Amino acid sequence: MMDPSLDAMARGELDALLEVATAAARDAGEVLLDHFGRLRDVRTKSSARDLVSEADVASERLIVERLRAARPKHHIEAEEEVKDRVDPRTPRWFLDPLDGTTNFVHGLPIFAVSMGLYLGGVPQLAVVHLPRIGETFTATLGSGAFLDGAPIQVSCAGSLGQAVLATGFPYRRNELEHSNLENFGRFFYDVRGMRRMGSAAVDLAYVAAGRLDGFWELHLSPHDVAGGALLVREAGGVVTDAHGDDDWLRGGSIVASGPALHEAIRERVVC
Repeated sequence: MMDPSLDAMARGELDALLEVATAAARDAGEVLLDHFGRLRDVRTKSSARDLVSEADVASERLIVERLRAARPKHHIEAEEEVKDRVDPRTPRWFLDPLDGTTNFVHGLPIFAVSMGLYLGGVPQLAVVHLPRIGETFTATLGSGAFLDGAPIQVSCAGSLGQAVLATGFPYRRNELEHSNLENFGRFFYDVRGMRRMGSAAVDLAYVAAGRLDGFWELHLSPHDVAGGALLVREAGGVVTDAHGDDDWLRGGSIVASGPALHEAIRERVVC
């Protein structure tokens, strides 16, 4: 849960860290592109659908090395190898070195390096870099969201009939009570379009940029949403869990959209 009693980090420190994080994300993206289409080792984790490759690990190791060098006292929670102890008084990086591994393995260009810096559960900084597409989304707390340095904002869609929504489905969907398929059906006939990008970080970045009008998903981990959620908030959007509360980082569900559309999406999502 977030601790609103903690102040935001100093502006100068955030600017310096954003520079470090952006450079690390772009260099990690180059590592991913070096492996793209040339993978030798792909393994499974929680299920046959949950993949990890040597590219995921190489990207994560590069980012961790950069962050440790820049701020050795910061804590890191990454998808593959690193999970430091939790201390709400210590800045904590959430890393997804390759969000969209299934896309990556199958040669699809929609994947991202995603990074979020938090203090007491409060998002401070975000970078979502799409190496194959060549776009970098960034945000710092209180300073807006940007795509390659240009300001972005969420869409102004006010009804589901005007909206293009995105979602995703869990790897273990045949084992879980709520697979999200029922939620998908609740929207299917009433929206302008539905998209399934295969990367929550990309979905959230696209909501922030107004390309998608909203996004929801269940059974997510902190590294899936840590970067993209701040992008949406700083672009003028609303981010909650599926219950309308603030537990989207570790609560497993997220709903993100422009303000006018948020409740119309959230009230249809069952988790």
